Amino acid sequence: MENGMDALHHSGVQMVQYLQINYKSSQDWFMFISFAADLRNTFFIFFPIWFHLCESVGIKLIWVAVIGDWLNLVFKWILFGQRPYWWVHDTNYYNNMTTPIIQQYPVTCETGPGSPSGHAMGSAGVYYVMVTALLTILLDRRRKTTFTSRCLQASLWAGFWVVQVCVCLSRIFLAAHFPHQVVCGVISGMLVAEVFGNVQSIYKATLKRYVSTTLFLFFFALGFYLVLKALGVDLLWTLEKAKRWCDRPEWIHIDTSPFAGLLRNLGILFGLGLALNSQMYKESCQGKLSNRFTFRICCIATSLFVLHIFDSFRPPTKVEMVFYVLSFCKSAAVPLACVGIVPYCISQVLTKKEKLL
Repeated sequence: MENGMDALHHSGVQMVQYLQINYKSSQDWFMFISFAADLRNTFFIFFPIWFHLCESVGIKLIWVAVIGDWLNLVFKWILFGQRPYWWVHDTNYYNNMTTPIIQQYPVTCETGPGSPSGHAMGSAGVYYVMVTALLTILLDRRRKTTFTSRCLQASLWAGFWVVQVCVCLSRIFLAAHFPHQVVCGVISGMLVAEVFGNVQSIYKATLKRYVSTTLFLFFFALGFYLVLKALGVDLLWTLEKAKRWCDRPEWIHIDTSPFAGLLRNLGILFGLGLALNSQMYKESCQGKLSNRFTFRICCIATSLFVLHIFDSFRPPTKVEMVFYVLSFCKSAAVPLACVGIVPYCISQVLTKKEKLL
């Protein structure tokens, strides 16, 4: 089994080398794709747009992204996946041959396990939700299938797969993942999105439901970590490998650690629950202005601007516990601003303007 995995990893390293040698000029493009596929962009860009255009899609995006990334963390802890940039130095596979040389980049040195790929899984889940939502909105199911509708379906799904291939190639090029890890990520992400396509309870979830879900996800992950640690299994074994084999120490970021991602995502879910059950949301997004296109566009534009400024704040990393707490609070503030504060302020301004006229 070990020899089989070593052979699989070796073939993956060969693909990393092939991409880095033959597509070196595309380095900036691959780094951009990796940045664009980060779940942060789902929360700061896609969610504000979709929530104010079609509320149910925005809510589904958050649930798919958060639950998908939580499952990704659990899978990573179970599968103990290696990453190319440290495996080539750490393995005994190359004892009798020359160790392959692979390049590292500023976004290479992720500190968590590698399987399945979080970028691939998150991207697949999020884009699957958006593509299916667009098809539902644009295609009238009551009509017979036409040539135009088929072309639309083919175009959207072709676009979906182009994005997934680019994300997968990007993660391989950057030596952050092996090919089988990104493939597993794409499949897992699509499955999570498909499952949530049949879950209707998320759209009417109470604050109690959001709080209980957030607490369950946190304590399950924490309990899983502590139980295995008590049994002598260190689930943070990858931190030492990342610090040892990363070319530059400054490329190692605490926000790529497993618990940083967990608390960041749980903060988003908790904040969404607070926002959807707030009085500000009821008076604005469910008020008399909610169906006006002008109101929705103003909410989207203002939310994107506010969240762009807000995203520039980076919690201090010197004390890990402080970083985790501030990351959770920062994430919780994102849906609060987008769903509650911004729409409420805009509705107040538009209402006063109408009264003056």
